[in-house]
Amino acid sequence: MKGLILYAFVLLALASSFASAFDPSPLQDFCVAIDDPLNGVFVNGKFCKDPKLAKAEDFSYSVKMPGDTNNPVGSSVTPVNVDQIPGLNTLGISAVRIDFAPYGQNAPHTHPRATEILVVLEGTLLVGFVTSNPNNTLISKVLNKGDVFVFPIGLIHFQFNVGKTNALAFAGLSSQNPGVITIANAVFGSDPPINPDFLAKAFMLDVNVVKDLQKKF
Repeated sequence: MKGLILYAFVLLALASSFASAFDPSPLQDFCVAIDDPLNGVFVNGKFCKDPKLAKAEDFSYSVKMPGDTNNPVGSSVTPVNVDQIPGLNTLGISAVRIDFAPYGQNAPHTHPRATEILVVLEGTLLVGFVTSNPNNTLISKVLNKGDVFVFPIGLIHFQFNVGKTNALAFAGLSSQNPGVITIANAVFGSDPPINPDFLAKAFMLDVNVVKDLQKKF
């Protein structure tokens, strides 16, 4: 197990090689121009501490505790980004720990600012991503302990525990703030809600089905 964990973090470190292609791209969803700097916000990272005041705690964090998978999707994602490790600021890399209950899933989602590389430490996961229009090709594979899979930046992807036991994976992402958009939550749980008549036509569903889905999110 220790060997696999070391292997996982070596792979996560390799994910930093992706970073030069994307950071310092925007590290937020958008940046509206403003003439008054006093009412503005800092973008593409956080303000920096004096390097002489840096300490080991600025560059470390623990993810040894399993996440709580007692929820509707049966999974828990523990992020390790610049909010947990201040020393990641400007370095263009982050990580997550993903715990899965039996048959739990990390529902279809995207990372608008990062490619993801995932390694399975325990269990068996069905993973995949869907290519962009017009092909919308599903690229999918069943992963076992020690297997690795890459999810290209911005593409919808997922992980599903197909085993009868708990599963554990770690992933590296090529941004200190990769962002996450869970598809169902975004479409059916937006605030304010998207017009259900529009969604009914877009998804070719009865409008009452759409309204019921919106209530769930």
